Amino acid sequence: MTRIYTLVNQKGGVGKTTTTINLGAYLAQHGQRVLVVDLDPQANATSCLGVDKLGVQGGTYEALLGETNITSYVLFNERLNLSLLPSSPALAGAEVELVDELAREVRLRKALEPLANKYDYVLIDCPPSLGLLTVNGLIAALDGVIVPVQCEYLALEGLGQLTQTIERVRSLLFPELRVRGVVLTMFDSRTNLANDVVAEVNKHFPKQVFKSVIPRSIRLAEAPSYGLPISVYAPASIGAQAYDAFAKELLKSDKA
Repeated sequence: MTRIYTLVNQKGGVGKTTTTINLGAYLAQHGQRVLVVDLDPQANATSCLGVDKLGVQGGTYEALLGETNITSYVLFNERLNLSLLPSSPALAGAEVELVDELAREVRLRKALEPLANKYDYVLIDCPPSLGLLTVNGLIAALDGVIVPVQCEYLALEGLGQLTQTIERVRSLLFPELRVRGVVLTMFDSRTNLANDVVAEVNKHFPKQVFKSVIPRSIRLAEAPSYGLPISVYAPASIGAQAYDAFAKELLKSDKA
């Protein structure tokens, strides 16, 4: 059974892409067949997994335009045992090109259907916005949305807007859409603010906040520049241990 999760937050810099690639890497390390779908025109997930976004021959752009079966565009990283449907700057034009298309909000969901039985997990990394690309990501999230939330005050302000968007998509397009869980990122235990944010998020999302909390980590910040997930770049670091714990928590919960 394939589980499809979309990682979304319209606020940039909250650790969304970092969470997508590192969760994917650890799920793969624990024996899961994993596909990361890069739905961001900035193509950060693509770059973070060592692929030159300017050299991408096809990926999510072609998937949304429905030009061909996207199986041929999936890249497999043998070292990580991880698959990637890459992005490129061309994806920035997709929102404009799809404006007059029928069923434009379900393009990604339809494109992923041929891949469903090939993977245990599909993780979709959305852009930091609430436009058509993100709506496509939400409607493709057959098993729910994972929301990374930075442990800072401004992150709380954006949660309300994101919740409203999820509710609109649920009421108008995809009634089964749900929040699978919230993962707290960039946690600094030395500050009262971080602990306050943790308490506030738990209040707004009771029983939906993952126990695993991702700390601030220099190693996590460095890893993308090497095109590697933290599981390979610095497997003994606190960031690596946190993402490993998060992957195990998700696996255990999904099997329950």
